Amino acid sequence: HKVYEDDEVFAFLDIHPVNLGHTLVIPKEHHKDLLSTPTELAQKLIIAVQKITPAILGAVGSEGFNLGVNNGESAGQVVFHTHVHIMPRFSQDRHALWNGKEMSQDELKEVADKIKSNL
Repeated sequence: HKVYEDDEVFAFLDIHPVNLGHTLVIPKEHHKDLLSTPTELAQKLIIAVQKITPAILGAVGSEGFNLGVNNGESAGQVVFHTHVHIMPRFSQDRHALWNGKEMSQDELKEVADKIKSNL
C-alpha cells in the first residue's frame, strides 16, 4: 500500500510490519544499499523520511519511531535495493532492536581512533 511518491522516492507499508504504520522509503533508481547510493539521492531519501514520518506518527498515534537501514547480509539485508524502515514505536510495544555491550574507555578510544584514521 503506497503512502507517498515523488519523482525520485516511493514509500509503502511493510508487508511484515514490526508495528502498525511500519513504512519502507526507497529511491526509484536502483542502488543495492545506502553506501552505493549517490549522496544527492540519499539526501532526497532522508528529506522524504522527514516529510513522511510525522504523517505516519499522526495516523497511528505513535509515541516515537526508529529508523532502520540494513546494509549487507550480516546486517539483515534481504532486499538488495536501498531502503529506510520507519518503525513507529509505542511505550508498551516491548520491541528490543538491540542489546548494548559494556566496553571500556580504552576499547572505545581504540575503535574511535581506527575510525578517524579510516576517514
